[in-house]
Amino acid sequence: MKTAVITGSSRGIGFATARLLADRGWNLVINGGHDQEALRQAAEELSQITRTDAFYGDVSLEEYACGIINRAIDTYGQIDLLINNAGISHIGLLSDMSTAQWRQVMQTNLDAVFFTCRAAIPHMVRRQKGRILNISSVWGEVGASCEAAYSASKGAVNSLTRALAKELGPSHISVNAISLGVIDTAMNQCFNEEERQALAEEIPFGRFASPGEAAAFCCQIAESPEYLTGQILRFDGGWI
Repeated sequence: MKTAVITGSSRGIGFATARLLADRGWNLVINGGHDQEALRQAAEELSQITRTDAFYGDVSLEEYACGIINRAIDTYGQIDLLINNAGISHIGLLSDMSTAQWRQVMQTNLDAVFFTCRAAIPHMVRRQKGRILNISSVWGEVGASCEAAYSASKGAVNSLTRALAKELGPSHISVNAISLGVIDTAMNQCFNEEERQALAEEIPFGRFASPGEAAAFCCQIAESPEYLTGQILRFDGGWI
């Protein structure tokens, strides 16, 4: 059986993706760092379908992130797929943003990707096999007013994805990113109903995507031929 490690998977897109992979017979290593009860419930549900290990903690911390990868290898003997989904946003003027807030966004959205990839790559190279999928955003491509730090972090993830794909291609390791538009998750609950409606009207499909739709796309990319690599694949309903 194949094994997937998914960060930020106690709810939303991460959990929906884990659920689809479970239904397809994958072993799972899931993680959450904000709601321990949500992670427990996610693990309980997934464990009824497939073998699942859950780790609560902050993947922006080097020792913790490396620990998850190492535990997955020790437990299952292999990592076939790493999905870097953990992320946070910050809305506000850059001039009003504190240094601590900037660093938190960068550490969670970018450093965590670096830590998990660096830990998983030697294992994948030895096997000459593996997939890495980074969950990014359209704001990493075009930028968003009042989301400068988030946009910068996702732009860096996109560049890291492209560079790493070139570095790991000779080892048959595919590296891609999904550039998401507006997904109906907890991260977007900051908008009131009027703002949500106005945002939905900007999207040609006239609505937000569901976590399940985003998860289905994640799984499609994760299980695609290995020759698909180095791509930033947009999933936004034609918005950008």
